[in-house]
Amino acid sequence: MSGTYETTTATPSMPEGAPVLRNRVSWGAIIAGALIAIVVGLTLNVLGLAIGVTTVDAAARDTPSASTLGIAGSIWLLVSNLLGLALGGYAAARLSGTSDAPDATLHGASVWATASLVSALLLGSLVSGAANTAGSALSQVLGGAAQGAGQVASAVAPETNPEELIDRARIALSGPSDPARMTADQRGAEIGELLGKRVANGGISGNDRTRLNQLVAAEAGIPEAEAASRIQAYEAEAQRVAQEAEQKAREAADAAAKAAAIASFWVFAALVLGAGAAIIGARTGTRDLVYLAGRRVG
Repeated sequence: MSGTYETTTATPSMPEGAPVLRNRVSWGAIIAGALIAIVVGLTLNVLGLAIGVTTVDAAARDTPSASTLGIAGSIWLLVSNLLGLALGGYAAARLSGTSDAPDATLHGASVWATASLVSALLLGSLVSGAANTAGSALSQVLGGAAQGAGQVASAVAPETNPEELIDRARIALSGPSDPARMTADQRGAEIGELLGKRVANGGISGNDRTRLNQLVAAEAGIPEAEAASRIQAYEAEAQRVAQEAEQKAREAADAAAKAAAIASFWVFAALVLGAGAAIIGARTGTRDLVYLAGRRVG
């Protein structure tokens, strides 16, 4: 049996996957726009600083208040950065050559992100450098003060050595147990030890309290009952001062937290406004399409 067979080969009519689009991002334009935004903002801020300094007149005592200068400086800083970002977004969109509004918007947002990141890095470096400089200067001052104190101590007590100091402390601590027969140094050392135990443990036992009353009575030359009253008054005053200090610390921490929250909201608002300024500038710098009308020649 004979026949004719045909062989066919299947070829795909469409390539597999999505079509590849051309790259429409221009990093050169974005970097140029970010640099323009940073430099323009820095230039305007320097101008604002110069204007602010000229308003200070210490001789005539005609200087604006600190709050006025702070508010004016903050407004100038915000406006300067917004103008710089708007100009940077415009330059990026213009240099990219795009005529598509979404592409221009993304270029403006990229300028805003790049400029904000670079500015944050520069500000962090400046703050870190200032902190290192201040720390180095402080360490030098403290080192010089310690060296000077050592020289003064050596000049005042050139023959004093650590062993002699230890012997003096041992003699002061090892004495009669009767407070009336103890020296003032011995009573002072034991009183300090008991008060330190009171502060560390939040209280002292009955025997330690009785001993403390006896020591204070012998030291001040007063009856033991009056010494106990003095100690109780001292403890009440110390507790009151500690409570006041704790309350002030809590109030300061609360004020710091509120200030940090307000500053964070303002920074967030400034960043959002900066993104809007860069996008508006980029949309303004988008190139327009030019349509050429064709004419048929018959």
